[in-house]
Amino acid sequence: MSSIFNHAYFLKFIKFGIVGFSGLFVDFGITYLTKEKLRIPKYIANAIGFTSAATSNYFLNRIWTFESENPEVMVEFTEFFLISLIGLGLNTLLLWILVSKFRMNFYLAKVFAIALVTIWNFLANVFITFNPERAILVY
Repeated sequence: MSSIFNHAYFLKFIKFGIVGFSGLFVDFGITYLTKEKLRIPKYIANAIGFTSAATSNYFLNRIWTFESENPEVMVEFTEFFLISLIGLGLNTLLLWILVSKFRMNFYLAKVFAIALVTIWNFLANVFITFNPERAILVY
């Protein structure tokens, strides 16, 4: 059994981080547009931005980070998206705590929330969504 701390996983984490960084622009852009321009409430705007980023991140991670050849794309996408939804819950909870309780700027709090949720998303996707050993057993 290989360790998640080996060189290959470190490179995957770096790629995952780069993809996540691209998702940051999608997330912040959509959040800003929906919150500031469309006047959608901030937590709903956050959910829209986060969901848009999760979708774009799935495709980039499937192709580049994990080089998945799993033919069950919809199953894989569903797993990725469910993990992202759990991440959204964690993200929103952290935002709420940092903004409501600690009076942190919304966008600064969003940076902290994204950083913490990235760790959850990576580990869950390594062990569930893009785990080739699991894919062989399931499919």
